Amino acid sequence: MKIAILSRSASLYSTRRLIEAAEARGHEVHVLDTLHCYMNINSVDPKMHYKGEQLEGFDAVIPRIGASITFYGTAVLRQFEMMGVYPLNESVAISRSRDKLRSMQLMSRKGIGMPVTGFAHSPDDIPDLIQMVGGAPLVIKLLEGTQGIGVVLAETKKAAESVIEAFLGLKANIMVQEYIKEASGADIRCLVVGDKVVASMKRQAAEGEFRSNLHRGGTATVVRITPEERATAVRAAKTMGLNVAGVDILRSNHGPVVMEVNSSPGIEGIESSTGIDVATKIVMHIEKHARAHNTKTKGKG
Repeated sequence: MKIAILSRSASLYSTRRLIEAAEARGHEVHVLDTLHCYMNINSVDPKMHYKGEQLEGFDAVIPRIGASITFYGTAVLRQFEMMGVYPLNESVAISRSRDKLRSMQLMSRKGIGMPVTGFAHSPDDIPDLIQMVGGAPLVIKLLEGTQGIGVVLAETKKAAESVIEAFLGLKANIMVQEYIKEASGADIRCLVVGDKVVASMKRQAAEGEFRSNLHRGGTATVVRITPEERATAVRAAKTMGLNVAGVDILRSNHGPVVMEVNSSPGIEGIESSTGIDVATKIVMHIEKHARAHNTKTKGKG
């Protein structure tokens, strides 16, 4: 197969591993800088161009689209879909998962375990919002945040009110969530491919830090997950419509709760901590499912 990888750089670990895995299985791989792809949008023969040349003959596309370029990246991916190229993750599914509030509402509708989450617009509603999610301590999240940036732990009601007022004063969109104290600064990243969790790791926050992101100094170790955690991760990915996802779960007193579903999960930490060849499992999924126009959205976008 001829596979495109949308990535800002071929030297990034996840991109490099996907190239190695695909080439090892006999596929032709082209890394395309997403921001240098441009489109000819028409109803007869939609085309994609890259650095002066027309892109043709691709069987599949792997999107590695960073959060900061979601709008343009999903537009590029959508154009590939219109051209009949199989997307590992569809543009609509990526947009859905990148909207933290929307993803929480969708999981709520499906009955998937999640922290009590509040969302409001008016400063007048702050006291009731805090009480609604169980009071302090609580977690305040910027909806546009990524890699733990824009996530604040407010340990008192006064601190929560001050932080929420500050964010709202800056016209920032935030949501407020209950703090799962019993998780002790640890979460579980489940890597879902298709309808299976192919690898999982426990991420432990650094001393004095409550965010477990590896970018924030967290450490990763292999972990055995329960059948309930496995089922929760798969259901969360399916609810977003993602074929490949990193699902972040906390172990709470009332069972596993999903914190986030990542549509472009890095594979360095999970491959290093588990020794599992995640990249090859992703390529094998593409081999099994890549057919022209095999997209749930059928170009409806």
